[in-house]
Amino acid sequence: MKLPARAFTHAGKFHADDVFSYALLRIVRPDIQLQRGFQVPADFDGIVFDIGDGMFDHHAAGSPVRANGNPYAAFGLLWQVLGPELVGQKGAEWLDERFVQNLDLNDCTGTENALADAIGSFNPVWDSSEQADACFLRAVDFAQVILENKIEEVRAVQRAQELVSKALQNVRDGILVLSQYVPWKSLLPADSNVVFVIYPSQRGGFAAQGVNDRQTKKLKVPFPQAWAGMPEQELASISGIDDLIFCHSNRFLVTCKSKAGALQACRKAIALEQEQTQ
Repeated sequence: MKLPARAFTHAGKFHADDVFSYALLRIVRPDIQLQRGFQVPADFDGIVFDIGDGMFDHHAAGSPVRANGNPYAAFGLLWQVLGPELVGQKGAEWLDERFVQNLDLNDCTGTENALADAIGSFNPVWDSSEQADACFLRAVDFAQVILENKIEEVRAVQRAQELVSKALQNVRDGILVLSQYVPWKSLLPADSNVVFVIYPSQRGGFAAQGVNDRQTKKLKVPFPQAWAGMPEQELASISGIDDLIFCHSNRFLVTCKSKAGALQACRKAIALEQEQTQ
């Protein structure tokens, strides 16, 4: 959608809905100028939101509702059109589910939302001499930082997905090896046969972490009980792995000085599990 250079929304008290709507418009078109008022001018040439019963207003009877029953507010209606341009269709749906819908629900139903309350606090108090429009723009500056961070969060997930997808092509014996740490847990396919994930530890060395079964929520394969919580100086002799330096007491995570050590730890855990289940 090509945005015009001007936008219009309602004047008076503002809410997270109209504030985040304008923040989104500014992200897409930084030079867009906003006018606020209680009635849309008949000759207004620009995009109108949260007033006027148009495409981006949600106050008229029969306003759009999501497939899950959650109503759209102006922010959600704008995000539905502009979000895919910023993060793709799947990314837009992901952020709608985790962020936009909650703000829309607050505006449409009064459902409590701490962020919406924070935005509301930018309104001038009843006896203030501050201009509402100036307060609105301060709230938009605040909201825009948050929305930009959320958009970058989606893009980061997309970058992580690309890295994980490539690594999944080289899985061996249920062990996925990542070239760097990424938030991988939600990115593994539901039918994945991955049992352990190895990645460079942010504390140095390599970490190996067990994967939980999606249905039981339990580890597919835990690390051996004999390793759990043992001191570093004893782990090598107990495990037979020279550079094993840590095993969590809950048996879901180990750390080794090398990737080879982490692979060895995972293979030993898998072999022991197979022995015990035979």
